[in-house]
Amino acid sequence: MEAGLVSRTAAGMDCRTSGRPILPAHAARLATRCTGFDAQFAAPSALGPLDWLPTTPAARAAASDVDPPARPEPPHPPGAAPLRALKPDVALQLLQQSGHPGLPGEPMSDAWLQALVDALVDLSSRDALTGLANRRSFELALAREIDRVARSGEPALLLTLDIDHFKKVNDTHGHAAGDVVIQAVARALAETVRPMDLVARVGGEEFSIVLPNCPAAFGTQVAERIRQRVARAPVAIAPGESVSVTVSVGGAFAPQWVRTTARIWMDRADLQLYRAKSEGRNRCCLEPTAVPLVSAEEKGLLFASSSFQDFA
Repeated sequence: MEAGLVSRTAAGMDCRTSGRPILPAHAARLATRCTGFDAQFAAPSALGPLDWLPTTPAARAAASDVDPPARPEPPHPPGAAPLRALKPDVALQLLQQSGHPGLPGEPMSDAWLQALVDALVDLSSRDALTGLANRRSFELALAREIDRVARSGEPALLLTLDIDHFKKVNDTHGHAAGDVVIQAVARALAETVRPMDLVARVGGEEFSIVLPNCPAAFGTQVAERIRQRVARAPVAIAPGESVSVTVSVGGAFAPQWVRTTARIWMDRADLQLYRAKSEGRNRCCLEPTAVPLVSAEEKGLLFASSSFQDFA
């Protein structure tokens, strides 16, 4: 059967198309595919239709020693650069400076590049001083939680905390001591909440915590536990020197079955934080009800489409 295909190919007939004639220039290439031998290695003169085929053991051996032509690289999408053109030096320096461990896999391999991307995403979503979530990633998580509450009706509590008299710490002990205080408060918050809760540093001395599935009956108790945890542990800022730190806490619940926005929810929690500060600091103030008055903007969002339908 193979010989018949070759004969038809050499005679200018396509072995794939039931005798349909093809151009002579294509016959050699088609015969190569059918036989595995490239006609470019045959003598160019006075060749019959089959004279160039490897008919002797020596010729077949010579043909087997020829390396197959290299496959061309697949075309890159428009605007994309080949992998060898990537220069990850700056990204690696950033990861090294942040204390990130080495990346697994062979450099520039698919696994290595994916690990590099994952590490950069994690680095860009965390606060450099405390290691907590930063404001950008916190607002994204807050939007997902708002969508979940609007669809499921489960309660969720947002707490906003501010370190009391933090400016006095900076003015008296210096900004390095202020950084130590911020780090100590961050550790206390992370140790007090559940694994499902998210703690973020959203400003200089301001923190936020979102607590999914936190009923209104437990909101005040949770906020008080966090406040007391910070207050009972003095922060050592130098050998033999420590300062007492307190926080003011404001809280608001996401309206159930209503689609709100992260800005509205944070504004409500901030309003309670301002109330806690005006009443003397080192205290917790939460909205009196778990379902506050629905604003006109929230009414407009009630039946709006969600951008987080994949997050259950």
